[in-house]
Amino acid sequence: MKDRFWASCLIIIDYCFAALAWGLFFYIRKTQIEGQAFLADSKFFLGLWLIPLFWISFYFIQGTYHDIRRMFRLKMLNLTLVAAFFGTITLFFTLLIDDDVKSYQNYYRSVFFLFGIHFFVTVIPRLIFNTVLIQFIRVKGHGFKTLIIGGNEKAVEIYQELVQQKQNTNSFIGYVNVNGKDTLLTDMIPYLGHVTQLEGILKEHVVEEVVLAVESSDHNRLKDIISRVDNGRIRIKLLPDMYAILAGSVEMTNIYGALLIEIIPDVMPFWQQAVKRLMDIVISAIAVICLLPFYLFSALAVKLSSPGPILFLQERVGMNGKSFRIIKFRTMYVNSEQQGPQLSSEGDPRITPIGRFMRKTRLDEFPQFVNVLLGQMSLVGPRPERQFYIDQIVKVEPQYTHLTKVRPGITSWGQVKFGYAENVDQMLQRMKFDLIYLKNRSLALDIKIMFYTVIIVIKAKGK
Repeated sequence: MKDRFWASCLIIIDYCFAALAWGLFFYIRKTQIEGQAFLADSKFFLGLWLIPLFWISFYFIQGTYHDIRRMFRLKMLNLTLVAAFFGTITLFFTLLIDDDVKSYQNYYRSVFFLFGIHFFVTVIPRLIFNTVLIQFIRVKGHGFKTLIIGGNEKAVEIYQELVQQKQNTNSFIGYVNVNGKDTLLTDMIPYLGHVTQLEGILKEHVVEEVVLAVESSDHNRLKDIISRVDNGRIRIKLLPDMYAILAGSVEMTNIYGALLIEIIPDVMPFWQQAVKRLMDIVISAIAVICLLPFYLFSALAVKLSSPGPILFLQERVGMNGKSFRIIKFRTMYVNSEQQGPQLSSEGDPRITPIGRFMRKTRLDEFPQFVNVLLGQMSLVGPRPERQFYIDQIVKVEPQYTHLTKVRPGITSWGQVKFGYAENVDQMLQRMKFDLIYLKNRSLALDIKIMFYTVIIVIKAKGK
C-alpha cells in the first residue's frame, strides 16, 4: 500500500511536469527554431495530453515506479537522464523528423532543446520528491520492516551500528534467536520467537528486510535460513567472511553502511522483466499462428498412434507455488500412471512410437505457448514439476523452492543440458543449472537458451 501511494504521487508529478516540458518545447520550437508565431491549436493541446502518457509508459518500463521506496536520489538522477536521452530520440523519429525546416541544423537544435528542457524540468521535482520520500522513510516507524536473525554479541553490534547511522532506513520490528541462549537483543527490540517459527513471523509482520547475524562460516545453517527467507521480495543482508571480501563478493552502495552482503531478490532489472514478458506474448502469439500446420500434423499423429485424447493436461506448480494445468501433446498410452506418478525413461514402454519422436523434437511442448499467453509460463524459465516430486526434492535440497519464485518456462538451461529427468537424482542435477540461471537471469541468457533449444528441435536430439 505504501509503495502504491508513493508511486501514484510520482506518476502525477511526472505527468504534470512532462506536460509543462512539452509545452515549453513546443513554444520554443515554433518561435525560436521555426520562426513562426505561437498558436495554441488542437495539436498543442493534444500533445499536452498524450506526450506525458508516453513518458509515463517509458518510465514504467524502465522500472521507475517499481519498488519506489528504494528509489534514492542518485538512481533517480541516472534513470531520468537515460529516459530523457532515449525518449527524446524516440519522439524525434516519430514526431519531429517530418517537420519543414530551413536547415538540418534545426533538427539538431530541436533534439537539443527537447532533451534539455525535458530533463531539467522533470529532474528537479523528481529529486525534491525523492528527498521528501527519504526523509519520511528515515522517520522512526516508517522505514523498511526489518527482522534480525540471531541474538548474540554480533547481532547487538550490527543493530547498534545500523540504528546510529543518520542514513538508517530500517525499522526494526524484533529479532528471532537461533540458539536458546542468544537473547542479548531483548532489551533493545522485541523477541519474536525461535528460528523454527521463522515463516510464520515473516508473514505475520510483513517483513521487508532480514539481517542475518549468523557467522558466515556456518554454511549449512545459512543455506537453510536463506532458503526459508528468500521469497523473491525480502532483501537479505548477511555478514561476509574473509574469503568473500578477498574474492570481491562484498558490494557496498552506502559509504556509511555496515559491512554486510546484500542478497538482491531479483537480479533481472525491471525493464528487462517487462521486455521479457512482452517477448513472451509476441513470440507465443506468432508461434501459435505460424505453427498451426505442426499442430494439425501432431494432433493427427497422436490420434492415429494410439487411442485416447490428443492433448495431455497435467497439474504443475507454477510461480509462487500456484498450481496450473500444463498443456502438452500426449506422448504416452492412456492410463500410464495407474500405480502412481512415474517419471519417463529412455526406453519407457509407456511412450508411443510417435511420442518418442515428438519428445526428441520437443513437438509435444508446442501447445505450452498457450500457457505462456495465459501468463502461467514464460518462454524461458525453470521447468515446472508436480508437487509429488517437489516434496521429494525439497527433502534433499530445500533450495529447490527458489525455482518457484519465477514463471516456469517451456525451455530452460537445465532442460537444454539434461532434457527430461528420469529420476529425482537427475532432477537435482538439472536443478543446479536452473538455480544458476535464476541468479544470472538476463535477456541475453534467455535468447541464448532459446537459440540452443531451436537447435535441439531441428536436430531432434532432445533427451
